[in-house]
Amino acid sequence: MSLSERFNLGEWLLERNVREGRGARVALRWRDEQHTYGSLARDAARLARAFTDLGLRQEERVLIALSDRPEFALAWFATLRAGGVFTLVNPLLPEADYAYYLEYTRARIAVVDEALAPAFARLAAGARHLLATVVADGDAFREEPPPAAAAAPDGRAPGLPAGETTARRAGRRPPRLSAGQHALSELVAHAPGEAPPADTHLHDVAGWLFTSGSTGHPKAAVHFHEDFAFSIENYAQRVLGIREDDVTAGVPKLFFGYATGTDLMFPFSVGASTALFSERSTPETVLDTVQRFRPTILTAVPTMIGKLLAHEAQHGRADLSSLRLVLSAGEKLPEPLQRQWLERCGVEILDGIGSAELFHIYISNRPGAVRVGSLGQAVPGYDCRVVDDAGAELPRGQVGRLHVRGESAALCYWQAHQKSKETFAGDLVITGDLFHQDEQGSFWYEGRADELIKVGGVWAAPHEIEGCLLEHPAVAECGVVGWKDAEGLEKPKAFVVARAARQPGDDAAAGALSAELQDWVRSRLAAHKYPRWIEFVPELPRNDRGKVDRKSLKARQRA
Repeated sequence: MSLSERFNLGEWLLERNVREGRGARVALRWRDEQHTYGSLARDAARLARAFTDLGLRQEERVLIALSDRPEFALAWFATLRAGGVFTLVNPLLPEADYAYYLEYTRARIAVVDEALAPAFARLAAGARHLLATVVADGDAFREEPPPAAAAAPDGRAPGLPAGETTARRAGRRPPRLSAGQHALSELVAHAPGEAPPADTHLHDVAGWLFTSGSTGHPKAAVHFHEDFAFSIENYAQRVLGIREDDVTAGVPKLFFGYATGTDLMFPFSVGASTALFSERSTPETVLDTVQRFRPTILTAVPTMIGKLLAHEAQHGRADLSSLRLVLSAGEKLPEPLQRQWLERCGVEILDGIGSAELFHIYISNRPGAVRVGSLGQAVPGYDCRVVDDAGAELPRGQVGRLHVRGESAALCYWQAHQKSKETFAGDLVITGDLFHQDEQGSFWYEGRADELIKVGGVWAAPHEIEGCLLEHPAVAECGVVGWKDAEGLEKPKAFVVARAARQPGDDAAAGALSAELQDWVRSRLAAHKYPRWIEFVPELPRNDRGKVDRKSLKARQRA
């Protein structure tokens, strides 16, 4: 892919489809609505004009706190068209977190769900840089999915006419707004015209992607327009082989860069379609989406793959025949889940690893060549190496830290200069992940360097213990952390969510199941790796990216 020096990511993903004759093609489906490339391009251009009229200038940030709905795409594309910088946050955070993000990003405009309008009205008084809050009218937090509708003759979901736009959605009630707040639909409907695409450079900043925030507040990795296009070409097009007739859907939400890629940028790069749902991701809502919209590519995370398998075991098989690929990232996919899924539906899971620092996935399994248990091979365009503490590449089979070079590497972490120097060196990203590479070139995950547990002078990786526990039929989910005994020595402790049939009803049953699980691990792994303590919990704490929150688990001991 050859990009010109003057390049705008939003224009390239959206208006290019209109220029190439796909204006009438459905780009986005949500509930009973369909939105074409033409209607989205028109409305995004009008919203970009509204943003500039509200005072947004090139290079300034727009904070987007929206659920997965058409307005997310509109706000995202309008930000880029106006030359702004998108910053994406979870729409289900506590109010204090939004105060932090408004100050940290210095956002000039915030685009939020209607449910957040009261909180942002309170925050506006203390938000030094905020000019306006734009509210996406209408309830997008309905917990129950809408009733399933009959499929159209071509097998795709039925909906409103393809020209239906957000600004003219039927039955829309006006939101209750405070001073300084504006209804998104009104801005689009009454904009005095369409803003032309900003004349951005390939290396202008386009977006901030937040890290998982394992310590303190999340940091923002700062990315150029080019970074996203590089990943789209090399992962979406050269690994996934995404094509115009694909329909994508996802378990992770669009504020997470993993999903912003797979369910917005990737399909729009080839004129494909995406199917969104605003409701919380549960087995029921995911399966409803698959059966309503018949996606060909499902973006998932290991936790949901396990829950989908458990749901089917209890309620019977769902129709997953539309899927040609399932993607997994965020955490290492345990081998037992991967094998069960393949046996269940015959659809490959492409397990891989990516990060906010490199935007998206840079090591992945390939369609038709999945090696269960491994994360596959380096994505084209990325140079991935396992190195020692001095940065020298290690022989195949030896465990070391992963270094990744690629043109999608972020410029820096915003306002974290020391951490930036430790992580970035030009296009090199020094990750905190431990790997070994086999003779065939596949990469095998060994854990996070900062999560390893040193037991009697020997390292143990939590993910290996978790994978072993998950093979036991009584274990639905688990998380392993280091836990100090009475002498202050660290050993593994497992937090286990037991399957319904094996839920321990009293202390005696819990003790018996704990001993059974400990014996299970001892018989399969080195003796120092077995969990010295097992605590049964109804669910595991997770961060807003869906990963097990080990920090919260370890905090239980301090408490």
